[in-house]
Amino acid sequence: MIAANAFAPYAPLAEALIPHAADVGDGSHDLAHIHRVFGNAMRIHSGEGGDGDVLAASVLLHDCVAVEKNSPLRSQASRLAAEKASEILASLGWQQTKIDAAAHAITAHSFSANIEPQTLEAKILQDADRLDAIGMVGAARCFYIAGRMGSALYDPVDPLAKDRPLDDRAFAIDHFETKLFKLADGFKTQMGRDMARERHDRLKQVLALFLDEI
Repeated sequence: MIAANAFAPYAPLAEALIPHAADVGDGSHDLAHIHRVFGNAMRIHSGEGGDGDVLAASVLLHDCVAVEKNSPLRSQASRLAAEKASEILASLGWQQTKIDAAAHAITAHSFSANIEPQTLEAKILQDADRLDAIGMVGAARCFYIAGRMGSALYDPVDPLAKDRPLDDRAFAIDHFETKLFKLADGFKTQMGRDMARERHDRLKQVLALFLDEI
């Protein structure tokens, strides 16, 4: 278990929120993921500003409701997490304006929710979470999730889907084209965009090396 002091300077807040933060059964959305997103968010926050308390809380609780990738409720996951986070923060005595700000950030962070972030904190959380979906870690998470879903790594007959529709439920590497390669163009903060370009290049290299070996 990652200790609350790993979330400094928001360790007291982390201590209160970690018990609610993650699904321990999903290694792609576990506390390690939240800690990586926190690191990304704090790096962006240092250059872009924003309310640190709202940002830290929204990072810690952005995956507090677990919905599998293949669930019909997947597009509702961030809304459900925002509702639960609002209840948790209210129980800690937070002001309603800050609760609402954290809830919006959580609701808007999800790719599948397709909600435009309206506040700086929401933009930072979305960028910070998407940074963990690209680069080397993003590739590892892609293959991990494919294993959970029972997908094959690739179509041995047509790995690049030249003569078939892309199907990332059936083949892991199809997810690079259907989603992961599209993420870098949607970052909302300048620092997030800068970090995304580097990780996008790494992600392309991962796929190129993978294809070279098959």
